[in-house]
Amino acid sequence: MKHEALFFISLYVLSVGDGGHKPCVQTFAADQFDEETEDQRNAKTSFFNWWYLVIVVACISSVFFMVYLQDNFGWTLGIGLLPGMWAIALVFFFLGMKRYKKEGPRGSPFTSIAQVFVAALRKWRVKDTSNNEKYWYEHEISLHSSGHSISPTLDHTNQFRFLDKAMIIDEHDVANNTRDPWRLCTLNQVEEVKLVLRLIPIWLSCLMFVVVQSQLATFFVKQGSTMNRSLGPNFQIPPASLQGVVGVIILFAVASYDRIFVPIVRKFTGHQSGITVLQRIGIGLFCSTLCMVVSALVEGKRINAANQHKNNYNTIEGFSPMNIWWLLPQYAILGVADAFTVVGLQELFYTQMPEAMRSVGAAAFLSVLGIGNFVANAIIDIVVEITSKSGGKWLVGNNLNKAHLDYFYWVLAGLSALSLGLYLLVSSSFVYKKVHV
Repeated sequence: MKHEALFFISLYVLSVGDGGHKPCVQTFAADQFDEETEDQRNAKTSFFNWWYLVIVVACISSVFFMVYLQDNFGWTLGIGLLPGMWAIALVFFFLGMKRYKKEGPRGSPFTSIAQVFVAALRKWRVKDTSNNEKYWYEHEISLHSSGHSISPTLDHTNQFRFLDKAMIIDEHDVANNTRDPWRLCTLNQVEEVKLVLRLIPIWLSCLMFVVVQSQLATFFVKQGSTMNRSLGPNFQIPPASLQGVVGVIILFAVASYDRIFVPIVRKFTGHQSGITVLQRIGIGLFCSTLCMVVSALVEGKRINAANQHKNNYNTIEGFSPMNIWWLLPQYAILGVADAFTVVGLQELFYTQMPEAMRSVGAAAFLSVLGIGNFVANAIIDIVVEITSKSGGKWLVGNNLNKAHLDYFYWVLAGLSALSLGLYLLVSSSFVYKKVHV
């Protein structure tokens, strides 16, 4: 009982550590690049590719190397090696403490967001003069001061025009010598809120990508467990091992994207990243939809192969003589989708968030992964509920040959296509952060 309690406490501590570590470490590392020079801007774009590549290498190592150590040399060595690696990593981290570029706290960004909404509501009757710059409160300077005004950091955009009233100077503001931050906000504050609002539809339209991704460790493995896994006379491929294929595909895809694809496409588009980050995410979402289409077709073929062997049809395992290598295409396509979408989302939520909220942006990206898995469970529950009432039972039972996993994959393909359509609609009107020089 003590060991069980200690085990769950360690899991909770790990969760808390991940919650504090993951949203901050990538943001902190990306902040080390100086955006004033073109070389550094290009290097920052490559950074997101190589950052994810290193994470994938670590995941592959844990799947193969660490599992091998635990199975052959014991869990004490396998698990004990991990804190040792963390200790080495911490030593290197502290060695560079004095060289890191660090930014001091700027106050709560959430307070600033709340001030914009409150100020806009309080001025909802004010005449909209947001196209006339002389009515804008641009910076934290006295309304009655003379001299040169300071240029805004962010350019004004025309989306979410209702928020512009928060920065309009009316008679009440002119009559007061001090600014009420809950009644009058700066142009920068308003534009930062717009940045956050623009990312919300993108966030929502990417949830289905995570739903598809979650099949990797669930139904994909279950499919593989029912297939012919023989590799020679004395060895069978563990069905979960094919997940390593995704990692290998990501390694090649990310490296090829950064070193081959971007330099070639950059010559035609003139864009420093070859294609925009939204285009990169869109390609990944398309591949995710394609993955479900291929998965449905392969599952249909697997069931047909099982139906041709009636003697095995009613076995508990639901065996199919079809070879497990038929699953490789869906694993490979999912790996390509990962390389495009995940890295793209990381870069988008870093570059398009207000500077004071970049770690929040990283947390928002991670929340897509977490909530997407909840959505996946909800979709399964709904499908089971509906199909059980109609007698279909697509996902019920241990015998996969009696289920209709291919129908479920078609549902996911349809939902992914709808999600992709929503994404294309949202991204077509997306306005990137515009910094005033």
